[in-house]
Amino acid sequence: MIWLRTLFLVALWALAALAAHWLIGEPAGWIVFASALVAMLFWRSWRLQKVSYWARHPDTAPPASVGPWDDILAPLYRYTRARARELADTQRAMQGMLAAAQALPDGAVTMNEDFQIDWCNRMARQHLGLRLPADRGHNLLNLLRAPEFVEYAHRGSWPEPILVRLGQNGQERLMMMQLTAYASNQRLLITRDVTQIERLETTRRDFVANVSHELRTPLTVLAGFLETLREMPDEALPAEQRAQYLAMMHEQAQRMQAIVEDLLTLSTLESSPGGDQRPVDMRALLEKARQQIEALSGGRHTLRWHIDESLDVVGTETELASAISNLLTNAVRYTPEGGEITVRWERDEDGGARYSVRDTGIGIAARHLPRLTERFYRVDRGRSRAVGGTGLGLAITKHIAMRHDAELLISSEPGKGSVFTLRFPPERIAGDAG
Repeated sequence: MIWLRTLFLVALWALAALAAHWLIGEPAGWIVFASALVAMLFWRSWRLQKVSYWARHPDTAPPASVGPWDDILAPLYRYTRARARELADTQRAMQGMLAAAQALPDGAVTMNEDFQIDWCNRMARQHLGLRLPADRGHNLLNLLRAPEFVEYAHRGSWPEPILVRLGQNGQERLMMMQLTAYASNQRLLITRDVTQIERLETTRRDFVANVSHELRTPLTVLAGFLETLREMPDEALPAEQRAQYLAMMHEQAQRMQAIVEDLLTLSTLESSPGGDQRPVDMRALLEKARQQIEALSGGRHTLRWHIDESLDVVGTETELASAISNLLTNAVRYTPEGGEITVRWERDEDGGARYSVRDTGIGIAARHLPRLTERFYRVDRGRSRAVGGTGLGLAITKHIAMRHDAELLISSEPGKGSVFTLRFPPERIAGDAG
């Protein structure tokens, strides 16, 4: 097509030159012919310049009316537009994949066969302390010096993950790491922080061990008394001693029953959604708790009560009664005879409510305070068993507080007593709850 146009133009200029030769003479004809040829060259040069500019800026629209170049530029422009759309789609897909990799809950590190780092996501930087782009190209084994991981990396095949303990910012973390090969010579490292899983597993093992230990003692006592009563004839055991044995057996059975009931309560609190939420008459609840605690104290303590009878909260009555009772019971059990226990139910400074129990008991050392709400945690195991606690009361109270958007606060000093406080937010106040 282009050569036909060129041939046509040459023939046209030749005919024009011949016409000029016959009409105005030979010299003038050649002058006209030369002028026309120069004009054509300038015109073609101008069009070529426009084409050259578009070649350097293919993102713009191609020039129009450039003669024979129109047939070339149109398909080229369509081709570049199609490639540009494909490139944009590819870039969007790549950005989406990178964003997804960054959002992974696990760490990901890509490397070459020599373990030189190419890229890592945000979680890998957090897990391993990597920094990009500073660490790009560095050997991971020089940055992660855990001997077990270095040995694992040099195996050449990695069918199973490995657990590695890493110290970072003064804390020890347990990482599960899995290497895999991909593409021709690339390596991918996946990291997962399993510290919390390990802690939960440790808590589970400790819980089973503690339950077994707590139940073993009363069961041993019961089994011993039962064996004694079974093997001894009735007349060999005085009635008074038999009654004493039966009383001790009953006491141990009640202790086991209390442990089982607290375990069931704790299990219900942990596994079930919040109970029936409605305004609770706190005055009646505290009056009932007052009667129970005065009976438990038996006049051995001075009990002081400061109750705002108009202050109620929204919650589950049975759960709140359990929390209130647990804190009062602990105060009575761990306060020596003649001590003082002060109970307050009042509005807090922020418009919420505060239930506090202050005693003048034996107090608790600061190192024990963070662990007091753990199941079966005891500051003094011998004393706890002597006063009849199950070791679950504060764990139950903490869960009840959480289910009521409240905080359980504990402050104590050895020899000066303790203060246990439940703080309810303003939105839990019955008259103010929305």
